[in-house]
Amino acid sequence: MVDTDVLVVGAGPVGLTAAAELRRHGAECRIVDRLASPQRYAKAVGVQPRTMEVWDTMGLARQVLAAAVPMHGQLSWVDGEEKPRIELALPTDVPYAFAALPQYATEELLAGHLETFGTRVERGCELLSFEQDPDGVEAVLRTPGGGAERVRCRYLVGCDGAHSAVRKGLGLDFGGGAFTESYMLGDVEIDWDMPAGYGVRVVRHRPDGAPDDVLVAIPLPGHNRYRMSTVAAPELVSDAAGRDGIAHGLDAGGLPGVEHLQAVVDRLSPQPATVSALRWSSVFRISHRLADRYRQGRVFIAGDAAHIHPPTGAQGMNTGIQDAYNLAWKLALVLRGAAGDALLDSYGAERRPVGEEVVGRTVRHARTGIGPGGDGMATLLRREAQLLVGYPDSPLIDPAAAADGAAVLPVRPGERAPDCRGLVQPLATFPQRLFDLLRSPHHTLLLYLGPDAPADLPGACAEAGREAARGELDVYAVLAPGSTADTPGVPAVRDGLDEFRAAYGARSPEAVLVRPDGYLAGRVHPADPAGIAALLRRTFSGD
Repeated sequence: MVDTDVLVVGAGPVGLTAAAELRRHGAECRIVDRLASPQRYAKAVGVQPRTMEVWDTMGLARQVLAAAVPMHGQLSWVDGEEKPRIELALPTDVPYAFAALPQYATEELLAGHLETFGTRVERGCELLSFEQDPDGVEAVLRTPGGGAERVRCRYLVGCDGAHSAVRKGLGLDFGGGAFTESYMLGDVEIDWDMPAGYGVRVVRHRPDGAPDDVLVAIPLPGHNRYRMSTVAAPELVSDAAGRDGIAHGLDAGGLPGVEHLQAVVDRLSPQPATVSALRWSSVFRISHRLADRYRQGRVFIAGDAAHIHPPTGAQGMNTGIQDAYNLAWKLALVLRGAAGDALLDSYGAERRPVGEEVVGRTVRHARTGIGPGGDGMATLLRREAQLLVGYPDSPLIDPAAAADGAAVLPVRPGERAPDCRGLVQPLATFPQRLFDLLRSPHHTLLLYLGPDAPADLPGACAEAGREAARGELDVYAVLAPGSTADTPGVPAVRDGLDEFRAAYGARSPEAVLVRPDGYLAGRVHPADPAGIAALLRRTFSGD
C-alpha cells in the first residue's frame, strides 16, 4: 500500500516543476516544504529562452509572458571605461527571448499551475528521515502541528536546495569548494536613466589584489526596479557556513539596508543615482559543488540539491527546472508500467553532465567575465540561453543511428528539437508552429513525406509506433511542398514555408521522433515500421 506515487520535497521552482509535470503526465504526487509560507525573494530572476519553451509545453507561457519583462542586453563599465553593449538577440527560429522575473513570482505562477491539477503545496512539513526498500520509500514528516506523519511513496524526489536533507539522507558526495567573498542582494528602485530592459554591470579592479568592486543590476517588472548585487559590506558578513559546512545561499548575517546599497551606487554607478523602495535584501554566499550521482534506488535529487554554482549567466534555477522536466515524464512512464526501471537511469546519465558543464562554466565566468571566446557571440548566446543543452551520449539513443549523417544533419539524436513556422492544416486558416504539435505529454512521431513517399507508409508507421509505445505516441505527417499524399488515420500538416525541411535536414520519407521534453529521440531514414518500433523500444521496453 502506498499513499502517493511520488513525494516531492521542496517547493521552489524546481520542486513545483517536478510536481506539476508529474501531474500533467498522469502521476499522483504530494509536494511538501518546511517553510510555513512562501518567501518573497527576488533571488533567481533570469529566465532563459529554453525555460520559456519548457513552460510553453507545460501550458504556462501565457502567464509568464504577462508577468515577466524582457532582457534586451547588458551595459558594462570596467574601471570607468564603457564597454560595447551586449545585445541578447537570438535568431527567429527561437520563439522566446531572454526574460527577468522575481523568483517569488515564478513560484506563485508554478504553484497556481499545479493547483489546476488539484495538488497544493503542503507547507510547514519538514522531511525528517526516509528509508527505501525494493518496492518503495517510507518518509517521516514533521507536520505543521509538530507531530510526525509516515508517508509511503513509490519514489522520492529531493528538490530541497543546497542543504538538501534528501541528498544527506542518501549519503551522496557533494564535492567542490566555496568563494571567499560574500555578496549582498537588494530588490530596489534606482532612479538612473539607463535604457529599460538592460542589465548593468560595473567592475572596478583593486590594485591591492582584493576582490574586485562590482555592481550588477538586473531589471525587474516595475519602473526602474532592479535586483542589485554587489560585494557585501564587511559589517554584514558572517563567517559561519551552514551547519553542514556548505557556504551557499542566503546568509544569516546582517541584512543590507538602503544605505549599504547606496554606498555602492555612489562608488560605482556611471551616473549619479539614488536607491530607494527596498523590498527585500540579504547577504548571499556562493559555493560550487556537484553531487556524485543524481539517483540512488527510488530516490532522486534535482536542482540545487544536485548542483550549486555562481549565479553568473542566470543558469542555476533554469538548469534545475530542466532537471525536473527531464525526470518527471520518465517517472510517469515507469509508474504506468509503460517503461522499465532502466529508463530512470537515463535521468542522471543525461542531466549530471549538464550540471557538471554548468558548474565549470559559471565558475570560469565568475572569475574572468562572460565573453564569446572562440565560438563567437551567436554561439555564446545560444549556450547561455540553454538551447545547446543536449544528450548525445544518452543510453536512450542508438549510437549507430546517432552517427547517421552526423556531419551534415542540422539536428541529431539527443539534441533539442527546434521550432519552425508555417505549418498549414486543412481546417486552420492560419499557419502553426511545430511547437504547437509538441505540447502533448506523449512522444511525437513526425513523418516527413515528399511526393515519392509510398501511400501505405504513414499508416503502417503509425500502427507500429503506437504499438511499441503502448499507445503513448502522437503521430503527424509533415508534407513537403508539392506532396499530395493522403494519410488516413494520421493528421497531416503541410510544410508551407519549407522550414521543417531546412531546420531538420529532413529527407523523404523520414521519421523524426521527439521526446516529451522536446529532444530528439532518434531519426529513421528511410522511414519504416520496424525501425520506428525498434527506436521506441529503447524507451518503452526499459532496455
